[in-house]
Amino acid sequence: MKRLALIALAAGLLAACSTYTTPGAGVALGSIIGADVAEAMAREPAAVFPSRMAIVRVAAPGYVSRSSVGVGEGAFSVVTTRDIETDESFQRLGRMPGITAVAPVSRLLVPAHLGSVADLRASAAQLRADVVLIYTIDTRFRTESAELGPLQTIALGFLPSKKAVVTATCAFMIVDVRTGFIYGTGETTAMQDQRTNVWGTDNAIEEARLRAERQAFEDGLGEIEKLWASVMREHG
Repeated sequence: MKRLALIALAAGLLAACSTYTTPGAGVALGSIIGADVAEAMAREPAAVFPSRMAIVRVAAPGYVSRSSVGVGEGAFSVVTTRDIETDESFQRLGRMPGITAVAPVSRLLVPAHLGSVADLRASAAQLRADVVLIYTIDTRFRTESAELGPLQTIALGFLPSKKAVVTATCAFMIVDVRTGFIYGTGETTAMQDQRTNVWGTDNAIEEARLRAERQAFEDGLGEIEKLWASVMREHG
């Protein structure tokens, strides 16, 4: 009996010491445009319609989560693992009017150094794309007693039994591959709200994170469809 009690105590201590590290941050898209005001004003749209669309997800430098790692170094990184996107997500984009094909940018086309959107346009050009959809996901964790930023370690056994919120924001822009002209931008936010006692394991927190990010991305697809419809009306 004494031995069983010791085993149970050890198991409890191990559970209390379990940790979860929050994912890296997204990136402010405005910070990677890389143009002064005069240059930005001089840009003109040059996409051919119907268009081929390249798709690329960006994040902060050194981005890492349990399901993916950012590729490239410099001002930002590129996330090529499809942990929140589905084949249906890309098919939905491909069904937009005036789009002939969509092509996610693979890690093979990501430059080693990433300084601005111009580097992503170069990758999209390799795919013969006319426009590139650039998006980022920024996820934050919050309890009633603490705000948990990117790459913070949570000790699961010491979480208070209070409300916990995971908030994911998807920000995006559609850019002309040839000239860098920005056709438009948008942003959507999704939230997973539950009690911290539900976060008993790192897997539980990870699932909450993925649900929030998937919802933010799926909501973002609706806004992208609206933006593209306006692009077609004005430029197509």
